[in-house]
Amino acid sequence: MKRLARNIVIVFLLVFAGIGSLLAQSSASASFTASVNIVKPIQIQRTANMNFADVDAQHGGIVVLNTDNTRSASGGAILKGSGAVSAATFEVKGQSGYSYSIDIPTEEYRMTNGTQEIIIKELTSDSTTNSLNDDVQIIRMGATIELQPNQEPGLYTTSTPIAVTVSYN
Repeated sequence: MKRLARNIVIVFLLVFAGIGSLLAQSSASASFTASVNIVKPIQIQRTANMNFADVDAQHGGIVVLNTDNTRSASGGAILKGSGAVSAATFEVKGQSGYSYSIDIPTEEYRMTNGTQEIIIKELTSDSTTNSLNDDVQIIRMGATIELQPNQEPGLYTTSTPIAVTVSYN
């Protein structure tokens, strides 16, 4: 009888152990960790202003300043001296391996000497990759100016800076 009672207890324990195993397999759980990688903020800094240098505008015309610091004239404008010619130059800094976009203004701007104006338009950029491979990229911008015949001599400047914006893609 003791043996029978002992066998019943063993069978009872085995049955409950089996049911417990079946119940334990009906659900599972896992855990995870969280992380974030903070990238370098994108920055842009002007390293050179745009300068069309000296131009004879007696007959009016158009001057194109290229992104490689060269310029061309048409329609009667005559280029004089080239020592101060400069495309606008910027240094873009940010996270290596990231691409970015450049917001180049499309509107026309006015340069003035206080009494007369010159139109500056068609801003262009030499940047073709827009990718930060070494944390830094140099971009240059050129533009076109329209000169009126007998444009008054003097220094013409924009009254407010022309903004260029960069953003991560």
